[in-house]
Amino acid sequence: MTPEPTSPPAVSTRFVLLTVFLDILGIGLIVPVLPRLVANFAPQPDLQAYWYGAIVASYAIMQFFCAPLLGALSDRFGRRPVLLVCVLGLGLNFFLLTQAPTLVWLLVIRAMGGMTAGNIAVANAYIADVSTPENRGKALGKIGAMFGLGFICGPMLGGILGEQHFQYPFYLAALVSLCNFGYGLFALPESLGLENRRLFTLSRANPFANLVGLAHLRSVGALVWTMGFSLFAQFTMQTTWVLSTELRFGWTPLQNGMSLFMVGVCSVIMQGFLLGRVIKRLGEARTAIFGLSSSCLVLLMYGLVQQGWIMYLLIPCNLLGYAATPAIQAIFSKAVDARSQGAVMGSLASLGSVMSVFATLIGTTLFAQVGHFPKGNLALGAPFFLASLAQGMALLISMKHFSNVKKVIQ
Repeated sequence: MTPEPTSPPAVSTRFVLLTVFLDILGIGLIVPVLPRLVANFAPQPDLQAYWYGAIVASYAIMQFFCAPLLGALSDRFGRRPVLLVCVLGLGLNFFLLTQAPTLVWLLVIRAMGGMTAGNIAVANAYIADVSTPENRGKALGKIGAMFGLGFICGPMLGGILGEQHFQYPFYLAALVSLCNFGYGLFALPESLGLENRRLFTLSRANPFANLVGLAHLRSVGALVWTMGFSLFAQFTMQTTWVLSTELRFGWTPLQNGMSLFMVGVCSVIMQGFLLGRVIKRLGEARTAIFGLSSSCLVLLMYGLVQQGWIMYLLIPCNLLGYAATPAIQAIFSKAVDARSQGAVMGSLASLGSVMSVFATLIGTTLFAQVGHFPKGNLALGAPFFLASLAQGMALLISMKHFSNVKKVIQ
């Protein structure tokens, strides 16, 4: 049985949610301009796509190896010190990116940033510490809402600053993260009591062992594949969005910032205000299925449209899609006790990192292959078609899993 949380949820979650918001704000600031930073060294579209993919993938690779390590360390030493180290590392990384003299150094610096990118997994574990099993889906949804708030403010500010100079958003991101570190240093309480801590072992920090362990969690089974395909779809869209919209529609950093602003608004509406009621009405399983269905269809439409303004209309059509991931995360969280929340959330982050690597390399390579086609050619939507297919696979696997679980219960 999972012990009741020992920290006051209202107080603890307020601190960590603000920490996550400031963290994501910094990341959101650089999203509209990171391709421009790469293009400063590689102006050709195909070369830019390859290097951009390699730089994003290097970050995800290091995150894959380090996220379960950070999660296991947080299970041993507490969430607070691990979160603070990660936030400090993130701020320093944003600044160093502006100092990179070559593409190779840009890749190395971004890879170093991936070493401390497991902070969101630790934040998820923090929320799991201070929430009851019944409210965990709603509580984890608030983390998603902070993502949304960060992407409401971050990309818009990044787009505005990026219109002046592509390095300005990186300086602001560094400042925000360092201020976040200062805030957490004085205000962030510990959530994991000494009685719930576990000894650190290298086996628990092994990303491959943790991925295998996810599949053996009670009542989870094939949902590992569902999460994997869904994350692949999300990362394929995310890593090719700016590249695609710049080429297909001639969007500027400001226009991309506006589109990501809308994504953030929709995420906040669903995960911050509606998710608890949606899960209460539909249950976690049906919430996941309906959310995956919505995403599958909208991703397909992203690839088909020929006018940029239609993309703005499609974004709010995927409102239910933002409920799928926290619903599935809640199912994973309920399958373990309080002492293993950090390791499990770290393993989920590692799964996300693996999918991010594959999605980035495959998506940007695919985009580089079709990037020479003229505007209006449907082939330019290939990365979105691939993402829609992956989301469709996640949907089919989840439907089969929940059907089998229902039969076992009956």
